[in-house]
Amino acid sequence: MSERHWYLFAYDIRDHRRWRQAYKLLRGTGDHLQYSVFRCYLSATQMESLRWELERELAEEDDLMIIRLAPQSTVIERKTGKPSRWNEPGPRFEVF
Repeated sequence: MSERHWYLFAYDIRDHRRWRQAYKLLRGTGDHLQYSVFRCYLSATQMESLRWELERELAEEDDLMIIRLAPQSTVIERKTGKPSRWNEPGPRFEVF
């Protein structure tokens, strides 16, 4: 299995129909953080596939930004100011 990383997807889509299509693609793959912002835990192949599907839906006037997050950036601040950890999947095995 290939290595997976956190990615942040943010988009600005002018047409509601295209926005809805992008939302549906990302909703099935990642966590919805804000109106047009998702975070996804993906392999490089999964990320490229999702990027390709999203770009098929976009028009030239739309914007898509994908950021690979550093492992150290898994702590986020919420509006309440309390730190929260993103739940990364643990190993599927234990070594004794």
